[in-house]
Amino acid sequence: MIRQLILGTLASIAFMTGTTAQAGPFSPAITVNDSVITEYELDQRVRFLTLLGAPGDVRELAERDLINDRLRLQAARDLGITLSEQQIRAGMEEFASRVNLTPEQFIQAIGQGGVAPETFRDFVQAGLVWRDVVRARFLPRVSISETEIDRALSLPAQRGAGPRVLLSEIILPVTAANQADQRDLALQLAGQIRTEAQFAEAARNYSAAPSRENGGRIGWIPLTNLPPQARQVILQMGNGQVSPPIPVGNAIAIFRLRGIQNGGKIAPGAISVEYAQALLPTDGSAVRIAGAVDTCDDLYRVLPAESVTRQTVVQTALPRDIADELASLDDNEISTRLRRGNATVLLMLCRRSATLAMGEETGIPVAAPRPDAPAVNPELGFGQGPSRDQVREELTNQRLAALAAGYLEELRANAIIVRN
Repeated sequence: MIRQLILGTLASIAFMTGTTAQAGPFSPAITVNDSVITEYELDQRVRFLTLLGAPGDVRELAERDLINDRLRLQAARDLGITLSEQQIRAGMEEFASRVNLTPEQFIQAIGQGGVAPETFRDFVQAGLVWRDVVRARFLPRVSISETEIDRALSLPAQRGAGPRVLLSEIILPVTAANQADQRDLALQLAGQIRTEAQFAEAARNYSAAPSRENGGRIGWIPLTNLPPQARQVILQMGNGQVSPPIPVGNAIAIFRLRGIQNGGKIAPGAISVEYAQALLPTDGSAVRIAGAVDTCDDLYRVLPAESVTRQTVVQTALPRDIADELASLDDNEISTRLRRGNATVLLMLCRRSATLAMGEETGIPVAAPRPDAPAVNPELGFGQGPSRDQVREELTNQRLAALAAGYLEELRANAIIVRN
């Protein structure tokens, strides 16, 4: 974890040498268009990245990052984008919280390695302002369709394959009004919780996810149920370890890892199947209707709503004849081979997904929640897989990241960069 990297490299930082003493701390090292990067800034970034455990040639990485930061800040200036001190402070709090530290504690830790508070602040500011630049330029162009979300959740996309994790979760809902308080609470909980019983009690009192009734416990889930920023943290944790607070949309999550498996193929018990069926006369009407619909939603256009049964079940719980028939279908395909007495079964596969929690365990006993505990929000938590909103956000961020990378390369290609 970053905390250990910081503590482990403080001693070596003291013996670092660079060009600062030779050239003077505030002499120009690099000029990016009309903006100067000093030897001091370069030395500071080298020290900061070293404390964070950056791999490879750290000086080369520091030069590249500082050049990119200048380009990001210049792009923001051209668009008239600025940040308030409150926004920068919030960004510093979020970054420091990744290692369960307050900004003041983080600044004190890096200060032992000779890194000034302004270096940390500048690092955070450049990242935040670039996010706003990218969203201002490209977000209006990014539109994620329902079909793309369906595809991302589908079995062919292999969502649900790979590592599986056994977690407990605390999900703190965040609004503009309570953001600072919830962030402070998350830091407090992540820093104080040591045992499973303590985690369960905190989940019962503070979490708004349905899993709080189970002490925060959820069953085995695919790692891909979690948003990318949470996956990276979980993979670095050991059993029994509590994560730092992790922003997840309009909430802050804290996880306790209880197990991890390498996974592989998607387990049948983790696959959910959404399908629709209707009983129709054996006069060929089923075939005609099959030719008139493209999705399960279309069935309600051509049939009375009360005649259509639509449900989502775990694949292993399907009736044998239904399971055998659905196994031969792709999403939005129809079968009319089954019979029920004198009726034809029109069977349509809406979608398969592999996001359900498996084998949910019984929670440990906890006291009744506090009177001021938040109301349970069934949309929160990760036991039943990512919500469509979460997937939409992931796809949007992927699209924006690709556009941002291309835009930064364009800015760099057009910039006048001089190394002194």
